[in-house]
Amino acid sequence: AELCRKSLLKVFHQSVYAGVYIGFGGMLSLVVAGGIADASKNNPTVQSFVFAALFPVNLLLILLTGGVLITGASAIVPAAVYEKKAHWSHIPKIFVVSWIGNLIGAVIFALLVHYCDMNTGLTADLARKIVYRKCSKDFIKTFIKGIGCNWLVCMAVFLSGQAQDMTGKMVGIWFPISCFVAI
Repeated sequence: AELCRKSLLKVFHQSVYAGVYIGFGGMLSLVVAGGIADASKNNPTVQSFVFAALFPVNLLLILLTGGVLITGASAIVPAAVYEKKAHWSHIPKIFVVSWIGNLIGAVIFALLVHYCDMNTGLTADLARKIVYRKCSKDFIKTFIKGIGCNWLVCMAVFLSGQAQDMTGKMVGIWFPISCFVAI
């Protein structure tokens, strides 16, 4: 319900920087996991594990700074409406504003990565490999996996909110996000 009480401008701002933070976690994972391509030739699971282990950094940054992701908003806002703590009209408003903000933040980050030539060599090789693997699958199967992945993101948001200290928040975020990235 707290998200629904914020101005749309504030939600937009928090969504933009959340989109940038997604980029930071993704880039960290690509650089480090891409750099161990030779070490994981005999066991590609090593590269996947390293990528999945580092990717949760983005959600940690987002949740600890008050960022807003459409994935989390898709659980929080309908729950607030269901509990009669917010009006149903908040659902489309928050969804649209957070989605657009996330997109703008991610595009800004991608442009900076491109401008700084950060996506080259082994990093670019891994990025292409991931894009191919994710985009070459059947749409319905990919859509269903996306639902499962969002479920795990929402679980990470919930677990982080339940934790009383930084360590609890980190653990609550790490396991579900690593799981969703690995699958």
